[in-house]
Parts: sequence; C-alpha cells; structure tokens
Amino acid sequence: MKQANPWALLPFAIFLALFAGAGLVTGDFTKFPVLVAVLIASGVAFLMNRSLSLNEKTALFCRGAGHDNIILMVIIFLLSGAFSSVAKGMGAVDATVNLALSILPQNLLIVGMFVIACFISLSMGTSMGTIVALAPIGVGISGQTDIPVALAIAAVIGGAMFGDNLSVISDTTIAAVNSQNVNMKDKFKVNFFIVLPAALVTVAILTFLTLGGQSHVATDQVAWVKTLPYLAVLIAALAGVNVLLVLTGGIAFAGAIGLLDGSYTLMSFIKEIGTGFAGMQELSILVLLIGGMVELIRHHGGIDFLLQAITRNIRSKKGAEFGIAGLVSATNLAIANNTISIIIAGPLAKEIAERYEIDRRKSASLLDIFSCCIQGLIPYGPQLLVAAGVASISPLSIMQYNVYPLLIGICAAISILVGYPRAKGVQPAVQKTTLPANQ
Repeated sequence: MKQANPWALLPFAIFLALFAGAGLVTGDFTKFPVLVAVLIASGVAFLMNRSLSLNEKTALFCRGAGHDNIILMVIIFLLSGAFSSVAKGMGAVDATVNLALSILPQNLLIVGMFVIACFISLSMGTSMGTIVALAPIGVGISGQTDIPVALAIAAVIGGAMFGDNLSVISDTTIAAVNSQNVNMKDKFKVNFFIVLPAALVTVAILTFLTLGGQSHVATDQVAWVKTLPYLAVLIAALAGVNVLLVLTGGIAFAGAIGLLDGSYTLMSFIKEIGTGFAGMQELSILVLLIGGMVELIRHHGGIDFLLQAITRNIRSKKGAEFGIAGLVSATNLAIANNTISIIIAGPLAKEIAERYEIDRRKSASLLDIFSCCIQGLIPYGPQLLVAAGVASISPLSIMQYNVYPLLIGICAAISILVGYPRAKGVQPAVQKTTLPANQ
C-alpha cells in the first residue's frame, strides 16, 4: 500500500467543485460539460507529484484508462446504446406500451403505469428514455381522472428507476458490475430479490391511493412482434449468455424485424446503429478519462487515504457495506448523476469489499441500488426535472408520491442488517486483472 496522501484527492475536489458547483449556482446540473470538468481535474492530477516525469504520468494515466475492465465497459456501453436505438427506431417502445395498456384494467392504470415503466426501463436500460416515453401518457391519464398529475408522474419515475437499477444494458448496472468484477447474472439475482419487496409495496401503495379512479385510454393496434427483441435480450442475459453476444444478437434481431416490416432500409438500420453509438460516446470518453485520473490519484496515495478515512470507524462487514452505501450516496448527492457516481465510487468500493470480504454481488448491488435511490429522489436530478417539465409541475410536488426510490434504499439497508445474501460458494471480492468470465 502506498503512503496515504490527502492532497492526492485534489483532482476529485476540483471535479466536484466544477461540476456540482456550477449546477448549484445555475440551477442546472447539465450546464457545465462533465468532460471539461474531468479534463481540468485530470490536468491537476498531472501537475502533482514532481518526482515523476510527464512521460511516467502519461503512462500511468493511459494504463488506468486502458484497463481491461474499462475498455470492456466502453464496448458494452456502445452496444447497449446501439440496441436501445435500433429497438426504439423500429417501434419496440410504442408496441410494448400499447401491449401493456391493452391488457391493463381501467381502474388500475396508475399501477399499470408503474408496471409498464418497470418493463420498459428493464428493456431499454434507461430511466430517461422511459420517462420521456411514458410521462405524457401519465399526464393524459391524470387529465381524464381526479388522480393528481404528480402521482401519475411519480409512478412513471419509480418504474423508470426500477429498470435503471436492474436492466442488464443499463449504464449504471454495467458500471457497477464491471467495477466489482462480478457476473451480470449473479448481480441481477441478488439485486432483484433486494428490491422486489419495494416494487410490491409500491404497487400496494399506488393501488390504495388510486382506488375508485377510472379512465379509458385508447391504444393503437398492438404489434406484439416488435416487443420480442426486448424479451429475447432479457431472457438471454439471465440465462448467462455473454453480454456482448446478447447485445449483438439483440441489435441483429431488432434490425431484422425492422427490415422485414419496412421500418428500416439497410442503410437506415446501419445509420440507427451509428446513432446509438453516438449517444454513448460522451459516457464512454468520460469512463476512459476517469479511469486514467483515478489511476494517477491512486499512485499518488489518494485512494489509500480515502480508504483509511472511510474504514477508520468500521468494525464489521455490515459497517463496511453501509460505508459503500454512504460513499456512493454522498457522491450522487453531489453530482446528481448515478452512473458517474458509480464510476467514481466503484474502485474505492472494491477496495473496501476486498478488505472486509464482502460478496461481490452485494457490493455491486449496493452501488447500483443506493445511486438509483438518491437519483430518483433528488429534485435537481435530470429524471425529476424532465418529468416535471413534461407535466408542467414542480419537481418538489412529485416527491411526496415518489415512494419507490425511497423504498429500495430501505430494502437495501435491511438486506445489510439481515446479512443477505447468505448463499455459499460465491467468492468475496478479490483483486483480479482478468476479465470476468461472463460479461
């Protein structure tokens, strides 16, 4: 272990000051480009530690940015973006929404909106895309009943965060899984059983709050074939198929359906793949830059200092798990972006998990759950801001009904207290340099 050095954390502090500070001053956390913030912070990391030459620092930075898990994460991000874009472009989202609305009881539409949002976000891997697609429907349902629009929007946000936390192609899940070197399928199973009670309680609460409210929502003809790519990707991923094969197959499957029904020509299909890649470029570059910056900070002793500070009062595995939860929660509160929070907190969480022999499935799940918990609750996060903008209401008015993000945090805390999972045969987190076998 290198000598702990608090000054090595200065790049982190500058990154947070630029990104979060600009958001607090302007009221818009997207105002300051995150890539510019991390570039400036990386520049500061390069200026530190004069005992190393510029070439040595560059080599360290490139080693961190080019780590096998970082590159794998970038490839998965790009493929997931392509699949989401191709599936949406050939009508899979509209088909799934119409299918769900056509079978829902008219007196359970708000509960249905939550369930639809869960499935859409689980399939698309994006909370923002789910909210954009479903929030107008929620507003429409509210307009035809006496159900508050804030309640309808909260149901959509809750379902959106369900998939953001669990989807095998969600950027938060990909970041959590790769940062902890754990199998996607194993993390999904542990995470799912932690948050399932939260989803069931949310359904019960929404049912109680909307008793007696009815509406008739007209739906278009259901093109059920277009829902198959989502279902195929979910089943294949849970069956343990390599995620690169899952996403590549999903792109081909969705494209084939689009070509056969006329939604795509060959060139428009290829262009849609490019559009999906482009949508993930900023996140991919961000992962590379943060990976390089973290490696410099680690070499200068910053990670060791932070690890010592966080674990100083930890006396047990449960305390360490709460430490991981607090770490990613605090980071997310500061920067209002759950994916970036996991990317920043992930390496340190892995160190804590190794020291206290925490199940890698659990450490990955805690990172994902608590980041999504905070992201779904903060009124200055993009999810609530976009949803509130669609509904023309205040984000604060949504918070009183926004129960699901809060409940997943409570369920995760209970899982720590009861020691779930208890299964044997899954190794605790250990230092690895090889790629996970099934990522």
